Amino acid sequence: MPRTYRDIRQSSKLLNVRYDVRGPILEEAQRLEAAGQRIMRLNIGNPAPFGFEAPNEILKDMIANLPDAQGYSDSKGITSARRAVSQYYETEGIMDIRSDDVYIGNGVSEMISMVLQALLDDGDEVLIPAPDYPLWTGATTLSGGHAVHYRTVEEEGWVPDLEHIESRVSERTKAIVIINPNNPTGAVYDQETLEGIFEIARRYGLVVLSDEIYEKILYEDAKHIHAASIADDVLVLTFSGLSKAYRVAGYRAGWVAVSGAKHRATDFLEGLTLLANMRMCSNVPAQHVIQTALGGYQSINDLILPGGRLLEQRNVATKLLRDIPGVTVQEPHGALYVFPKLDPELYPIKNDESFVIELLRQQQILVSHGGAFNYPDTDHFRLVTLPSVRQLTDGIGRIAEFLEDYRYRHATV
Repeated sequence: MPRTYRDIRQSSKLLNVRYDVRGPILEEAQRLEAAGQRIMRLNIGNPAPFGFEAPNEILKDMIANLPDAQGYSDSKGITSARRAVSQYYETEGIMDIRSDDVYIGNGVSEMISMVLQALLDDGDEVLIPAPDYPLWTGATTLSGGHAVHYRTVEEEGWVPDLEHIESRVSERTKAIVIINPNNPTGAVYDQETLEGIFEIARRYGLVVLSDEIYEKILYEDAKHIHAASIADDVLVLTFSGLSKAYRVAGYRAGWVAVSGAKHRATDFLEGLTLLANMRMCSNVPAQHVIQTALGGYQSINDLILPGGRLLEQRNVATKLLRDIPGVTVQEPHGALYVFPKLDPELYPIKNDESFVIELLRQQQILVSHGGAFNYPDTDHFRLVTLPSVRQLTDGIGRIAEFLEDYRYRHATV
């Protein structure tokens, strides 16, 4: 029988899936590094490389529990971790999240994928903010759904446009995503905004999917409001975890907590439990530190209060970017990023991915283009505020040099 040779191609399910935060731009950075260039990576919210280490008590607790973490756990997670999450929300005034309503996962990213797989049929739609954290769009597409992006208003601090949200609802709309505090803009939503979103969800029978991984990273007088606290007649799935506030991104410890109209979601929750069972369990050693993290001293407060490193770095990044001609920045009130806008009159950018690759090659600075976050225009990029003040000053200084040269080359000076 003759042999058959054919190309092995990726699944067609991936044709419309993008995750440009780790796409061609990163590949170009890796190529430059292999050639001996030093690249300043300002593209990923990964705390550890910038000196943000896990609290000692978390490290000690994980090590101490390793002998008891060698086998599979309950597929939803160990009892102490789920109880700790439930009790945390109780202290936040949310009383209807029991330990059985909590699913522990390998970071929020795994839980997003599992929830969307359990929720969506082919062609179902999910309302997602623009700009977004691109995993939401990618996971929706991979689950057979269609991501429908709703507008957030930059001039008003990146607040969701409620009228635009409602105009995007169709008969196939299944859920609405809230990212609060927001990645990439740093917006923190007030009570009125959240109530407006819930009114739309209530009117059209939508599930609210609330990504709150940055809930403890707030600046100055910003206040985070849990979506689950807004109403009990709408099904809410709250996503959070340890990666950012507790600086253990590599440990992969996150969760989703179910609240609100659970009585209308029995079948969906059976499906979510089925998916949890299929992957056996999440990383057991990391589960053992969830109770320690949530119940112990909240060291993140030292970093976000006046004099704290994260607040100081946000302030410096915002100021230095605003000092560049034609660059405007809505001040982030939470999270670890700035999302500056480049005046199209001064910076006529046709392709923002090519633009940041050009920046990378000329100045060895790696940032993410706005299109990576499903933002429709070509005039934004995202920069992380995790580097030290010295590093940020150097990096943004190089960005300023690049932009000055860009204006000169395009005769917009």
